[in-house]
Amino acid sequence: MNKSLATNGIAAFIIIIGYISPWGRDLILSVGFFALSGAVTNWLAVYMLFEKVPLLYGSGVVPLHFEEFKAGIRSLIMTEFFTKENLEKFFADPESNMLPEIRIDGALEEVDFDGAFDTLIKIIMESQFGGMLGMFGGASVLEGFRQSFKERLKDFVKEETSKPGFRTAVAKSLEAGSITEKIESQVEGIIDKRLDELTPQMVKKIIQDMIRKHLGWLVVWGGVFGGFIGLVMGLVRSL
Repeated sequence: MNKSLATNGIAAFIIIIGYISPWGRDLILSVGFFALSGAVTNWLAVYMLFEKVPLLYGSGVVPLHFEEFKAGIRSLIMTEFFTKENLEKFFADPESNMLPEIRIDGALEEVDFDGAFDTLIKIIMESQFGGMLGMFGGASVLEGFRQSFKERLKDFVKEETSKPGFRTAVAKSLEAGSITEKIESQVEGIIDKRLDELTPQMVKKIIQDMIRKHLGWLVVWGGVFGGFIGLVMGLVRSL
């Protein structure tokens, strides 16, 4: 139910009752007119927040000052949620789920273990054992060990990276300051980009959706207090 429309309707109905009632006509009219005055005044005030009314200075506050509202939204997000201190706390605990899970198995499939074996052969052939191997066929003699070397090296790397201390060591090696600064900068960039896309009408709609239904109570209470004042005034005049 539209609170504003209902309140204005009730106030208008009280006025009608006052005109047709044979008893307490002046008192009922006083209550009705004061209630309608309070309700309409507050309804107009709410309307003027969002819409420009000709000849009424100060109306259309929200669309006219949308840049300030945008700055306020940005400040709220950056100073209350994505502060450097909050981000540092977020990444401070290396054992928590705040850091992405390190999965090495998939990465191992992309590692060039053949290159590692080729490097090993090169080192051996350039060492004092190279001449000795040359008498038995040279580097080709070691080719039979290629697959075994790759499997053993892969198992070794997998075993080492699966140890509990590995993830902790990686987390500690990260520079928390640079991470938080980078994330803070990225979040700030995203927010600025989105806010730059906002138009006065979009800002007005956002604020309307947030508070307009609650502002209807201003109209209700304007009618209630206006009616109460009208009742008091009517009683005073009747004395």
